[in-house]
Amino acid sequence: MADDRGSLAERLRPYRVLLASRARAQMQYRTSFVTDILGTVGVGLAEFAEVWVIFHNVDVLGGLDFTAALLVFALSNLAFSIADMFVGHLDQLPRYIRAGQVDAFYVRPLPLLTQLMTSDLSLRRVGRLSVALVALTVALTTADIAWSPATVLLIVLTVVSGTAIFSALFTAAGGLQFFLVDGSEFTNAFTYGGSYAAQQSQQVFPDPLRIFWTFVIPTAFVAYLPAVAILDLPGDHLAPPWLAWFTPVAAALAWTLAGLCWRAGTRHYQGAGG
Repeated sequence: MADDRGSLAERLRPYRVLLASRARAQMQYRTSFVTDILGTVGVGLAEFAEVWVIFHNVDVLGGLDFTAALLVFALSNLAFSIADMFVGHLDQLPRYIRAGQVDAFYVRPLPLLTQLMTSDLSLRRVGRLSVALVALTVALTTADIAWSPATVLLIVLTVVSGTAIFSALFTAAGGLQFFLVDGSEFTNAFTYGGSYAAQQSQQVFPDPLRIFWTFVIPTAFVAYLPAVAILDLPGDHLAPPWLAWFTPVAAALAWTLAGLCWRAGTRHYQGAGG
């Protein structure tokens, strides 16, 4: 067992070194680093302001009051911020291909995906992450929640699975970049568009869109469905509270699709031709 742990530590060591070097590089210029963080804080606050303005004018929207909407906002932003920090740069894959960096990754004895994931660590996303954490704390302390071990477990599963779902979307988008020419705008419709959809009560969408964002691109599992279960809301025909417990299943299916997209993309790739 000790040898296995030592072997695992040795395998992970190159990635730890890469991530540490990226972090040091970003924090070396402190003024720029702080400015970047303040910028992402501003993004998070702007998105929160949208929620506040809506519920300043209406009491209930899509079956959610302000506290419930704040919980949905916090869960979705927390999961997206973590995923964006580690794998959000995969939508920049065409730039890496044109620069010949992908070819350099191929000659290293490490998996391509993990090299790309550790090639950039966007610490500036900490600002948006901080806004999400504050919003989640406020929502959980002000909402009328019947606390139990099951509730705590559901919150933990939601954060982990929601992060996995967004990470899968970024990975699938990266795999599609091998086929598309500057196709990041197309894939952003599903990554950043999925993030926006995850922040909303799904009841504001017509049923065809709800089916799409629940069973095709499963962003409804990131925040809305768990919030319905955590707050013991009635839900409806497309969002029964028990469906929230299938969030890990949705994450697993999302990663299965993302793995297929990534595998197809890397097999399709023939080199930069430089």
